[in-house]
Amino acid sequence: MKFLGVERIISVSACGSLKEEIKPLDFVVPTQFVDRTNQARKYTFFDQGIVVHISFSKPTCPELSQLLYNTVKEQGLRVHFKATYLNMEGPQFSTLAESNLYRSWGADIIGMTNMTEARLAREAEICYATLAAVTDYDCWHPSHDEVTAELVIKNLLKNVENAKKILRAFIPKISSERKCLCRDALKDSIVTPKKVIPYRIRKKLSLLIKDRLS
Repeated sequence: MKFLGVERIISVSACGSLKEEIKPLDFVVPTQFVDRTNQARKYTFFDQGIVVHISFSKPTCPELSQLLYNTVKEQGLRVHFKATYLNMEGPQFSTLAESNLYRSWGADIIGMTNMTEARLAREAEICYATLAAVTDYDCWHPSHDEVTAELVIKNLLKNVENAKKILRAFIPKISSERKCLCRDALKDSIVTPKKVIPYRIRKKLSLLIKDRLS
């Protein structure tokens, strides 16, 4: 995506709800993540020959997320903003104990994607926002004590048309100019002096760092 000149990524994904008020078929625009994956996923471009520490206190692009939330509201759909997304490891769903633990932490929704994508997008200086479609109440809710793939897919398909409607309204509103900090995420974040970064690393990561090493 960086090679193609992509500057913004909108992730559309299914999630489970950890709050009574966030109902199945609602939409959520999360602005925070908690990572509960086992790090087997590729979570950084900078794991060899170079040390880079990006700022990640706001893991989604504030400008893009705000615009996305406003657009969903304008469509007359139920939407929740500034939520915390718990990124669990899949492919299994949560145990009841895990689901209740995450609720006690104050997490709002749960899913198996987005955290790693948000990390890599920030390192690539690409704006990232998530449109999460709620498919279920996870397994904590008394109305159902099991989450099944059938239930998830059934509710996800119901939200497909609404998601398309949101994106059709949202995309034309995106400004051609980026004023957010995402575009300069690598500025002052590369710790390793240029002269000691191995040539093979500079070459491998040139798409990301060439403008920051000049």
